Amino acid sequence: MKELTAAQAALRAEHAAVYGYGVVGGRIGEDRKSEVRECYEAHRARRDALRRTIRSLGGEPEPAAAAYALPFAVPDSEAAVRLAAQLEDRVAGVYADLVRAGEGARRRAAADALREAAVRSVRWKGSGVAFPGLTELGAGDSPASPSGAPSGSSAPGTL
Repeated sequence: MKELTAAQAALRAEHAAVYGYGVVGGRIGEDRKSEVRECYEAHRARRDALRRTIRSLGGEPEPAAAAYALPFAVPDSEAAVRLAAQLEDRVAGVYADLVRAGEGARRRAAADALREAAVRSVRWKGSGVAFPGLTELGAGDSPASPSGAPSGSSAPGTL
């Protein structure tokens, strides 16, 4: 059950990332448009894989929200880069939770997704952290959000 809960949280984060990269793509400078497309496609692929995983665990994949509240205004390319980095950090957080909850091949897939999100975050920010996916815990946050969702996840409709 823990693995299914963590997989649903990862799916919610991937839904939010797909939406968020739509916003990023509309504001980012031309020099980084191809990078946005690559990230968008990577998150779509992970989202689709998570849907299959959730079904294999006996669950019904949660649908995407119609829209997501942005954590801050994104009026320009600089803000779009910050949003992309934040999306990747949040995705890394939920995959860290899925690594803890998973087993076997699903655990390895979650670890791969965590690594990929951490690498994308570094590309957007220009720097990284020692333990990607755990930065939220180091910033004084509790391991669970007020909704009881895993540490890196967002409530539906939020990025």
